[in-house]
Amino acid sequence: MRLMDNRLTYTLLLWLLLPYILIHLLIRSRKQPEYLHHIGERFGHYNFKSSKPLIWLHTVSVGETRATATLVKSLLDRHPGHQILLTHTTPTGRAASEQLYGDDVLRVYLPYDYPFAVRRFLTHFQPQVGVLLETEVWFNLIFESRRLKVPLLLLNARLSENSARKYARFPRLVHDGLHGLSLIAAQTNSDAERLSSLSGHAVPVMGNLKFDIPPPDSQLEIGKSLRDSFGKARQIFLAASTREGEETLLLDALHQANASDLLTVIVPRHPQRFNEVADMIEQRGFRMQRRSADVAILPETQIVLGDSMGELFAYYAACDIAFIGGSLLPLGGQNLIEACAAGKPVLIGPHTFNFSQATELAIEDGAALRVQDAHELMRQLNMLLQDPKRMLDMGRCGEHFVRSNQGATERAAQFVDGVLPRLS
Repeated sequence: MRLMDNRLTYTLLLWLLLPYILIHLLIRSRKQPEYLHHIGERFGHYNFKSSKPLIWLHTVSVGETRATATLVKSLLDRHPGHQILLTHTTPTGRAASEQLYGDDVLRVYLPYDYPFAVRRFLTHFQPQVGVLLETEVWFNLIFESRRLKVPLLLLNARLSENSARKYARFPRLVHDGLHGLSLIAAQTNSDAERLSSLSGHAVPVMGNLKFDIPPPDSQLEIGKSLRDSFGKARQIFLAASTREGEETLLLDALHQANASDLLTVIVPRHPQRFNEVADMIEQRGFRMQRRSADVAILPETQIVLGDSMGELFAYYAACDIAFIGGSLLPLGGQNLIEACAAGKPVLIGPHTFNFSQATELAIEDGAALRVQDAHELMRQLNMLLQDPKRMLDMGRCGEHFVRSNQGATERAAQFVDGVLPRLS
């Protein structure tokens, strides 16, 4: 009765939020019309089924979709008689899935967490196992999966101190929800402790899937072409996965970077902001070219706007130093592992709670430097550009940092194997 009362209150709140959800879709569709595509799927209506038994993974957006690349490949190899179904929340996640996997997987939107919608999803596709990634906890989905006897795993799980405090405000709902999962496996010891405290589960540590993603050969080739286009003699500073508000700070501080041959490449995290960031750059008088124009970069160009999808590894391969966005402002930071895997020195801001342990380990291993603001970022950038040996050493430390933390894919695949019924 207690679980029902908690879940009923949660569900009533969801119903009250429904008008906001629909308005949110409309607002987002102004910059990204794809938000109005496949609306029925968001409420559990689908127009196809699979003839094979399904292994289902929920990969919210681009980051989670890319992070599961090695796990998807492993599951396809281990279970050739099964079909992989990927569910997404954002159009960019869905587009990344199409780019990475093509027709090798099925893809749909996961419905909103209304009981009728998640019930439709589960009864329509009848997955043999479901995998949630990182911090995706949906209480009605967990309840309905348990009721329909679909094993549901939370893998690659992470939970920051801030998020744990928020969850702790609703101890019974969160405990009962997390306890309904068949398994939770965390990225780090700290994540495991927080998740175990909230759930009552024993939570094993599996590591982080992102460490297992090698730089794709195709992206490295594109990176070589980009470097030729940028100019081999120029120094290339990459601002990767920047978030709203950060580009302003970076552009205002860029005048401190005294290297005359410096080319800055800015890659916004969200594609719907490409035009907005282009306007910012032009308004400040910088000479800019867009990556989407696909032409050689002129010697007088100061900034390249990375307005392309799925080329982040290529940008890392083409740069000399990378700054990881989402960290200058209290947004939690983005993934620095890809830059380290590409062997590039990394600069990171003060706000990295989404990747706290990976960031601290990278700093301890000499692969990354933390800066407190955009002006210190430019000072460190100038010092590194004048010290090629230190840049080379940081890049090598980054490659070692990534290699020493690999192995999460195999552990995740074994967890899936452990609950997946064998085909007769």
